[in-house]
Amino acid sequence: MSANISVVRKIAWLALIPQFLFAILLIFFWHQLRAPDPPLYGLITYLLISFALRTFIPHNHNKGMKLVKQDKFEEAIIHFEKSYEFFVRHEWLDKYRYITLLSSSAMSYREMSLTNIGLCYAQLGDSQLAKKYYEKTLEEFPESEIAKSGLNLLDE
Repeated sequence: MSANISVVRKIAWLALIPQFLFAILLIFFWHQLRAPDPPLYGLITYLLISFALRTFIPHNHNKGMKLVKQDKFEEAIIHFEKSYEFFVRHEWLDKYRYITLLSSSAMSYREMSLTNIGLCYAQLGDSQLAKKYYEKTLEEFPESEIAKSGLNLLDE
């Protein structure tokens, strides 16, 4: 029952402000060190830090997304569950992801994990478990449009 899965990215535009300020701070840092081109060094530093934070901290989420794109839904569920558990234990990382992960995502990693687990179960044909995870998402994140859409699709 696999399908071409689209990736939804919702951006919290206000989250770009602290990221912009951090980039400015890095440019200022390189300026203080008398680097030949502080804006270039600052932006490269920003990109490297951003890449490292978004690659290594949510590694289970990233692995799950890669597996979903390969239609390996059972394996992806395991990684999304680990991602959810990690961000429950380290809620502050997820809550302040705009600063801690330099992420401008409007969705938390916990919400993404739960909805992705629901999606995986739906793709595997297990509508009961898919519904369970979409409902769990709505318990924690009542405004989750993806969970609402998932439940509506399961009801049809």
